[in-house]
Amino acid sequence: MNGGIFKLREHGTTFAKELSAGVAGFLTVIYIIAVNGLILSEAGMPFEAAAAATIVSAAVGCLIMALWANAPIIIVPGMGINAMFTYTFVNEMGMTWQQALGVTVVAGLLFLVVTLTPLAGKLNDIVPASLKEAITIGLGLFLVVIGVQKAGFTLTALVTLLFAAFLFWRKVPGAFIWVIAGGTGIAWLFGTLPGGSAGVGLSSYASVFGAWSVEGVSPLVFIPAVFSLTMVLLFENIGLVNGHLNLAEQPHKFKRTIQANAAAVMASGLAGSSANVSAVESAAPIASGGRTGLVPLVAGLLFPVAFIAAPYLNMVPGSAIAPILIMIGMLMTMNIRQLSFADWTEAVPALAIIVIIPLTSSIADGIAAGFILYPLLKMTRGRFREVPVSMYIIALLFLMNTMIH
Repeated sequence: MNGGIFKLREHGTTFAKELSAGVAGFLTVIYIIAVNGLILSEAGMPFEAAAAATIVSAAVGCLIMALWANAPIIIVPGMGINAMFTYTFVNEMGMTWQQALGVTVVAGLLFLVVTLTPLAGKLNDIVPASLKEAITIGLGLFLVVIGVQKAGFTLTALVTLLFAAFLFWRKVPGAFIWVIAGGTGIAWLFGTLPGGSAGVGLSSYASVFGAWSVEGVSPLVFIPAVFSLTMVLLFENIGLVNGHLNLAEQPHKFKRTIQANAAAVMASGLAGSSANVSAVESAAPIASGGRTGLVPLVAGLLFPVAFIAAPYLNMVPGSAIAPILIMIGMLMTMNIRQLSFADWTEAVPALAIIVIIPLTSSIADGIAAGFILYPLLKMTRGRFREVPVSMYIIALLFLMNTMIH
């Protein structure tokens, strides 16, 4: 098993470590089933069908990532992207949820075409180092915010956080699995263990599978929607993938990873869900030692189990997951040491990304702000030649996307 397609020995890892990281990663993102289902249901999709589509979408996306990129990144329908699907495409622009799925499929196809050309790699190369670092830091703060929200400032969460800090400090193997198990036990002792919930069935899933459509929607509505989603998916995932691969010390896997990411977006639309992304919570399995595609493979195989085990998985309290997200987020924010504040034309755009991502809970908005400010501030100092022409084009596209909304 240490040979095989995942090349465990070459990555300096073991089957047990990858398995543990995959399970931990799965448990940190399991909330997406209920949350994504609820958001998509507000677009008119039946909740049970939307939750089932979320499971299928995440499972397929994880398997694509595992088998094509061999990267330790978990794929799930993205928060923020699902809000764009429901509140922008459906509620604001007047599409049906089937047409919004059509936008997802077409945007995924365009995203995939870009990643199959040298363009995606070139886009990654031209993005200034300060903005790349800022995206990682902003994502870290976003994780801390999510963790604090899950924790709810309860005594249970604080005790679990101390337990997590101790395990992390002592570098205990499989620390995050122990945190989840210990945190669940602590919640039980404090009497704060959540109850189970109803399972997620397949009975209504047929109504959303392959239901995407581009018929009956005006090109004046459809084209701007596809443009907006493609822009957001492209640059949000470039930032996420770059940050995760740097954390795993595997930047050389960028090309295949972003391709897998794009293919997973198409798969999500076909499966009946809003677009997949490289989960920000992927930092958790990476920080716990996950280094190969075995991590998303484990997560991908666990997702279908949710059809049966959903009532029990929902008994894992937020206070058991929150300390992991907080600690990983804090680890990612340490990248602020790499930023130079001597040049404000570099520092201000970076700080905009760092601040806006957690404040708005929107990775896309934070990235847009930084990418627009960077060339603008360079121009005010007469240093416009320091900015590649393509960065001006990207800034203009982000500005146009902002104006559309």
